[in-house]
Amino acid sequence: MIVEPIQRPELSGKTKASYGQFEQLILEIKKKKLPQEIELVINKHITQLNSVTGSDKTLRAKIRKEQSKIVGMLAQKLKIVPINYYRKTWLVLGMTSFGLPIGAALGVSLGNMAYLGIGLPIGMSIGLAVGIKMDNKAKEEGRQLDIELS
Repeated sequence: MIVEPIQRPELSGKTKASYGQFEQLILEIKKKKLPQEIELVINKHITQLNSVTGSDKTLRAKIRKEQSKIVGMLAQKLKIVPINYYRKTWLVLGMTSFGLPIGAALGVSLGNMAYLGIGLPIGMSIGLAVGIKMDNKAKEEGRQLDIELS
């Protein structure tokens, strides 16, 4: 059984939005059947967040940290991901893994390193295509949470 994040009616602005998103993430996770050890780890992260007192800025940073750890663990161990998780991940990977080498090859072959920048949008397109395909597969297999994290 996954514990509930404590209610924080005193929050406002960006912190309130971040906390609301975290609460929604936990609700979506509860809809999935998870192994006991995964639930224990999620409970540990929620408990750490519940223990935070202090400024909104401190809480907002802790929310992002714990949310990132939970989502990363779910993606790694169970392949359960939020909407557009792979698209966002592969966008950056495409630019760095494919785009920079393509741009460098173009620059060297044409004798002008100004062409290095041409590879970035090519790599971005490749990364987006791969990420969208993986997101669609996760949705078809029922491994997608019904929430998009910002």
